[in-house]
Amino acid sequence: MAVTVETLEKLERRITLHVAAAEINSEVEARLKKLARTVKADGFRPGKVPMNVVAQRYGYSVQYEVVNDKLGQAFNDAANEAQLRVAGMPRIEQKNEAPEGQMAFDATFEVYPEVKIGDLATAEVERVTSEVTEEAIDKTVDILRKQRRSFAQRAAADVAQAGDRVTIDFEGKIDGEPFAGGKAEGFQFLIGEGQMLEQFDAAVRGMKAGESKTFPLQFPEDYHGKDVAGKEADFLVTVKKIEAQHLPEVNEAFAKSLGIKDGTVEALRADIKKNLEREVKFRVLARNKGAVMDALVAASELDVPNALVQGEAERMVGQAREDLKKRGVKDADKAEIPADIFKPQAERRVRLGLVVAELVRANNLQAKPAQLQAHIEELSQSYEKPAEVMRWYLSDRERMAEVEAVVVENNVTEFVLAKAKVTDKALPFDELMAASN
Repeated sequence: MAVTVETLEKLERRITLHVAAAEINSEVEARLKKLARTVKADGFRPGKVPMNVVAQRYGYSVQYEVVNDKLGQAFNDAANEAQLRVAGMPRIEQKNEAPEGQMAFDATFEVYPEVKIGDLATAEVERVTSEVTEEAIDKTVDILRKQRRSFAQRAAADVAQAGDRVTIDFEGKIDGEPFAGGKAEGFQFLIGEGQMLEQFDAAVRGMKAGESKTFPLQFPEDYHGKDVAGKEADFLVTVKKIEAQHLPEVNEAFAKSLGIKDGTVEALRADIKKNLEREVKFRVLARNKGAVMDALVAASELDVPNALVQGEAERMVGQAREDLKKRGVKDADKAEIPADIFKPQAERRVRLGLVVAELVRANNLQAKPAQLQAHIEELSQSYEKPAEVMRWYLSDRERMAEVEAVVVENNVTEFVLAKAKVTDKALPFDELMAASN
């Protein structure tokens, strides 16, 4: 029988499914008989429970399962016959009227849209580049030195200065009243490294061990502590100890401590440059990929299936709960997180996914085995044992699927950049790293 497909609105369709009542009854009876072999009931031996008792206890649930199974098969057959690409799950409702001996249901669902990608030659994309400078290498060396610094207590007459680690007691009050989080004893921080508000940091500079000071502090309007944001507090600070930091010299011993085999400073800087260039490459690619995806969405026309958007939003809710769980939030899996807050982001993800899939299909941009291999090799180079990392990727289908998705996105990025109106922009190293954090 030919399937009649009714168009409701945009991507929404409806078809009517018919299931023979006799077929359902026959299957229900067969399943109940099978169930009777193992079901247990008080007063009866296993396998000896009368069928009328089995039917009374399990008949409704078995019939529900059978109807769902039959409808699922009928829907799949109908969708295949009508050559429909169904997006999401159908909504099925039983009809009051049906041919004799049959049950009738309306299946309402959405189909995948036709994706129209405009002329990419008119798309405008900003492509950034960035280089690893000697200054960037110097800054990285300084970071490595700070990670291995030591501290020694200053003399009693010395004052606290930038780079020193101070141990303090402090208490803050607003309008003469203490506030939550405004008091601590034996608190340590490094002066001049942004660990404290600038006013607090400046007030402690120049103090000596054993000295106390009272000073006003204005909390910023956007301060993370909402109870004190925008308010002025008076702080009493007592310096308990001042320690000067000592940074290791950049020499062969320092290089060897970082795993540089030949122990030369030149080899250390070369290794740092190699790692930074790898990081820059990935960040530049990620930024350019984002610009390409924005251009693709802007150049495309399509209706987005609500079912896919809802499914993506619910998946994001699950991710949010999982994130809360990792942070130690109690009952995170039961947290009330409305899916609607993720709807705009979910809609964009679905839209972009459909556009990318169409571009890949139409232009044969699928990931090639050699590309997958090359990408895994590149990823593994940042680890101590690259061969083990490669085996780790290759041994798991899910991880390989993630690699394949990245390679496909890279292919799409290169394809669009080759056709679009591209404006190149050299981005300073520091700006690239700051923008990617």
